[in-house]
Amino acid sequence: MTTLPTTRATRPPLVRPPLSPPSLARAASTIVWRNLLHIRRMPEMLLDVTVQSVMFVLLFAYVFGGSIAVAGSDYREFLLPGIMVQTMVFSSAVVATGLTNDLQKGIVDRFRSLPIPRSAVLVGRSISSLIHSSIGVAVMGLTGLLIGWRIRNGVVDGVLAFLLLLLFGFAVIWLGIWVGSIMRTVEAVQGFMFTVMFPLTFVANTFAPTESMPTWLRFVAEWNPISAVTQACRELWGNGLPAPADAAWPLQHAVPVSVGWSLVLTAIFAPLAVSAFRRRSRD
Repeated sequence: MTTLPTTRATRPPLVRPPLSPPSLARAASTIVWRNLLHIRRMPEMLLDVTVQSVMFVLLFAYVFGGSIAVAGSDYREFLLPGIMVQTMVFSSAVVATGLTNDLQKGIVDRFRSLPIPRSAVLVGRSISSLIHSSIGVAVMGLTGLLIGWRIRNGVVDGVLAFLLLLLFGFAVIWLGIWVGSIMRTVEAVQGFMFTVMFPLTFVANTFAPTESMPTWLRFVAEWNPISAVTQACRELWGNGLPAPADAAWPLQHAVPVSVGWSLVLTAIFAPLAVSAFRRRSRD
């Protein structure tokens, strides 16, 4: 008895199509969208830039405003630029907390397993934090309009002041990324950022003129980068008089100094943040 050989149809081997890794811009935009989705699913994440922002404006305008005299300006117009700059500074705490949380929960480890540039995580986090802070600035602007704040120097200078706010906010966000990369817990980040950022925003011209401060404190306040950005916004929006003749040099040239401070802070903290993030993500 003979058996006939059976032939099986040979199938060509499966060939996986080559995967081209996404560009930095595409990967960063995806991470930005991921972070913004968190805000849509958890709207309470906007409380710090909506309800808290309105509370700050109303408290300082109606509770403390009556006891603070500002030469040549209504205190409400003097106040709004300072609170907006403070909001951009506090964005560094938001990005630091979010990054530390992602590192703790292993989210960054999952990103590392994907074929994306590692820097996309930081770029996406910085842009989404800037959008988050911009919402707060918009809310405060609308609140300010309701209580009497106005932009008095025209559209061009008004837009320039908002762009200056974004530039400075982008610079301090890299400070937050650096802190978020070197701190091990969210609690440590919150404690450090509150201890550092809160005094910085008050030892400045954000809420009160520097002329009434003691000499040594006035010197510190007027060389504070926050004071330069606040003074620049006031000048561009027409919210008050120029800096007095005896003010420090940064306040006499507030707009270019603000741009310079933003570039210097970015040049310092962006490399530090990238280096710290790489070390932390390898642990």
